[in-house]
Amino acid sequence: MTIKFKNPSFFTFLTLFFSFSTLSLSVSDHFDGDYSPNNNNNMPSKSGGQWVLLQSSIGISAMHMQVLNNDKVIIFDRTDMGPSNLSLPIDKCRKEGDVRQLDCTAHSVLYDIASNTFRPLLLQTDTWCSSGAVLSDGTLVQTGGYNVGDRVIRLFTPCNDEGCDWVELSKNLWDRRWYASNQILPDNRIIVVGGRRVFTYEFYPKIGSLSSSLYLRFLIETRDPGEENNLYPFLHLLPDGNLFIFANRRSILFDYINNKLVKEFPVIPGNDKRNYPSAGSSILLPLKLSVGSDGNGTAVLPDAEVMVCGGAPAGAFIKSDKESVYVEASRTCGRLKVTDKYPVWSMEFMPMPRVMSDMLLLPSGDVIIINGASNGTAGWEDAVGPNLNPVLYSPDEEEPDRRFVVLNPSKIPRMYHSSAVVLPDGRILVGGSNPHRRYNFTAYPYPTDLSLEAFHPHYLDPENAYMRPSILSLESVGRTVSYNEVFSVTFELSSYSPSGEISVSLMTPSFTTHSFAMNQRLVVLNVGSVSQLSVYAYKVVVNGPPTATVAPPGYYMMFVVHAGIPSHAVWVKVTWN
Repeated sequence: MTIKFKNPSFFTFLTLFFSFSTLSLSVSDHFDGDYSPNNNNNMPSKSGGQWVLLQSSIGISAMHMQVLNNDKVIIFDRTDMGPSNLSLPIDKCRKEGDVRQLDCTAHSVLYDIASNTFRPLLLQTDTWCSSGAVLSDGTLVQTGGYNVGDRVIRLFTPCNDEGCDWVELSKNLWDRRWYASNQILPDNRIIVVGGRRVFTYEFYPKIGSLSSSLYLRFLIETRDPGEENNLYPFLHLLPDGNLFIFANRRSILFDYINNKLVKEFPVIPGNDKRNYPSAGSSILLPLKLSVGSDGNGTAVLPDAEVMVCGGAPAGAFIKSDKESVYVEASRTCGRLKVTDKYPVWSMEFMPMPRVMSDMLLLPSGDVIIINGASNGTAGWEDAVGPNLNPVLYSPDEEEPDRRFVVLNPSKIPRMYHSSAVVLPDGRILVGGSNPHRRYNFTAYPYPTDLSLEAFHPHYLDPENAYMRPSILSLESVGRTVSYNEVFSVTFELSSYSPSGEISVSLMTPSFTTHSFAMNQRLVVLNVGSVSQLSVYAYKVVVNGPPTATVAPPGYYMMFVVHAGIPSHAVWVKVTWN
């Protein structure tokens, strides 16, 4: 279906309701101890979630977001569209980069999750449509942007006072990186791939033996003339150490160490384009760990499956951008088990068409699809019909018709340049939306939005509080987890459900922008045993990740999940012995 608007007006999509089945994660099916004091047959309630407005304005529009390991979220926009609505501290102004006149307003903020407060940060060069990843020490490495910022490397190291701010390095990237993607690697390097009219990749830190970036033919082969549809390529580090790269409709397995194409996967079925500006989204589904049958507890590499959802048909960007004709977005998702010998795409239909949506892994193992529109593409005033309703997807549900469920709607359209991240308490932080060249607060029907809100999934319903674990302690030195380490987690639980399983998961916080949550990863650890220590206290023994290719070193949010209800996370650092 195609909708044409001479004067675009607010588009309302009829909400569909589906039944929902709770996802159960793989854990050991035996338990030590007597659970009778707490046993009941109740299972979690499954509502459509709740929206809460956190801030009516943070002064900037949340184009990019990254959760940090000190429970702060760094948020930033672009710098080339004039002053923001948030002043910098006295004596701080932008004096470099693309400044044509003194700019004493902030284009980045640091948000404190616990206090629901924020403070301004100083960016000197333009971060418009940039990318990022977090090093193992917790430092955010942010790369590229626009104008004089397109080769800049910026660092933000978390601190527990008011002293930390952006640091811009004097040594630049090899190539301009505007609409590129980043992925943290097992050796703590970051690979930066692509960008507008850039068909190369490079590393941070730079490798001494390389005097330039490296050419990747796949990037130019997937570029559509006049539309591109290969920007912000989807990157996923696979358990075997190779890199999955998806652009447009094609995907490859790439050996970045030897600059070698290992294999090309089948083209995703259909005519829909999946990358910017057609702006679908992608995730690596949860990696579920187990140990081998050799009796030595040797870990085996998990299967890996990639999911791609949404986007827009071929030619949709030209129609929306040049003709104000807003073609219906893609309704399809594709799943590809990339570790199969002969992988084949399995296609499914979402309840509604979606473009510019964010896909996030939840600590329960489910997937939430949130934000975006139903018609058009990414770009200035290039989409209509906000998708106010998130969708929950349960990848382990055996009945395909029961995998999707439509959740309660927000009241705020989150169109182009919106973003979302998962917080340690399980909420989804949502912000941004500026489909205009500059801030425009009177535009109808989609004005620039500076607010922050939180979506509370069903597992945070008060009715489920008695099912929610609370982590008491981690029996590991300094909250570190080594590869192949056997360690235990003690947690408190008011009511254990006999039909519910216990799992322990490690989640990386994502760098989210332009419908892609970079570096997102959920590793479900192998559970050896669960024992009851007292009326309400339990201990679960688990195996740490087997290799850095499964879980790159760095900070993770660790959740204990009971019957699909996750605890509040604690931060742990995965590291070498």
